[in-house]
Amino acid sequence: MTFELLGRIHKELSLTGHAFYETTLSISELVNRKVQIIRLHWQASSLLQQIDDVMATVGQQIVVQVSDRFLYQRHPNSVVGMIEQTLADALTRVQGLKQALIGVDTQIRELKIEAIHQDLLSLQRDLAVRSSGIERLTVVRGAAAVGQPLSALPSYPSAYVAMVLRGPFLLAPTDDLLFQPGDIVVLMGAQTALDQLTSWFTSRRPLIALRK
Repeated sequence: MTFELLGRIHKELSLTGHAFYETTLSISELVNRKVQIIRLHWQASSLLQQIDDVMATVGQQIVVQVSDRFLYQRHPNSVVGMIEQTLADALTRVQGLKQALIGVDTQIRELKIEAIHQDLLSLQRDLAVRSSGIERLTVVRGAAAVGQPLSALPSYPSAYVAMVLRGPFLLAPTDDLLFQPGDIVVLMGAQTALDQLTSWFTSRRPLIALRK
């Protein structure tokens, strides 16, 4: 009995230590990701400032060249040539800075997607422990939901529509919202209720019916 108790304690301590290690690692990755995002935002701000500086410098150079033309009676063609060269140099510089800015913006988006992915995994685990979940469904043509308002959705107190995506738009889930084919519907709630609601949007038979 003593050895069994010691073995059980050892197992629980091992599980606790493993969970603590995973939690520490997760927090470390989260902090590191946020630091990277902050650094990239600072870099993007610096690039934008450089673009503003280039534009301001170009404006000053053009003013000086035009002023010199009247002051020293320079030939108009020579002034136009200098201005064109100034603009061409500035354009090349700005295009390079914009490309760098696009690269930084891409990195920021990727890091934010990673952060969102991690948050969704955590949310999914939290819901799974409580026999709940998230469903992302596409409304198919011919489904019962097509042309129907959200208020016609079969009533399940333990499930609800979290959001509706239509093309580039995020629609508020109001009672008078009419569903259209191609709409992406995000449901949250008890898994048994989600299984039943799936057929209303996709015409597939509920999973509970398949288990019988």
